[in-house]
Amino acid sequence: MGNYKDNKMETLADKGNGNYAYIDNLQEANKFLGREFAGNIYTIAKDVKIQIEFNPKFVKSYRLIGYENRKLRNEDFANDKIDAGELGSGHTVTALYEIIHANVNSKFLPKHNKLKYTSNSASKNFGSELGTVKFRYKKPQGSKSSEIVHIIKNSSAQQSGTDFRFASSVAWFGLVLRDSEFITRRDLDAIEKLAKENKGQDKDGYRSGFIEMIRNYKKIKIAKR
Repeated sequence: MGNYKDNKMETLADKGNGNYAYIDNLQEANKFLGREFAGNIYTIAKDVKIQIEFNPKFVKSYRLIGYENRKLRNEDFANDKIDAGELGSGHTVTALYEIIHANVNSKFLPKHNKLKYTSNSASKNFGSELGTVKFRYKKPQGSKSSEIVHIIKNSSAQQSGTDFRFASSVAWFGLVLRDSEFITRRDLDAIEKLAKENKGQDKDGYRSGFIEMIRNYKKIKIAKR
């Protein structure tokens, strides 16, 4: 990797409750030092934690895609002594979960032993709740956290938008690069097609840059054959 030590920069940023960026062209400079500068300088919430539960009535199994080095133990969520991430002004966070529906059998289901003393909450009535999202944070100068709870309804009217489908293409490409055991389709043309169809207005050109990254990777793959 030469001098590009992403893991070291991430560690330094974590220890200092800061951010880092790798600037290799004018577009990236404008992105980090222009469009995102205020969000990287002004913290509006610290020790931000997010916890999600899916209703087993509708979801048999689920997993978070990525963020492996950001996971917390269940008991750490409400523990104010546990350090977490900072949220800057104007920042948004996207987390993708892969789910297996309750009525679907899949080879990717985790293997569980049947336990004697535990009960499955699917037997309880939670109505049309698909899941619950809990958001916990401290004010920039505070030491005690506050919690916001949001219920996700299992509505058939919910449709995935352009942003979600584009994010899915990014996650799919990442899983291909990692040679993930959890995917069976590794079709780069299909990933590129999904990204192109959901590029949207793309006024800053970031999504076009991602599509170009896929094309460059395809060229590398062909050159190695």
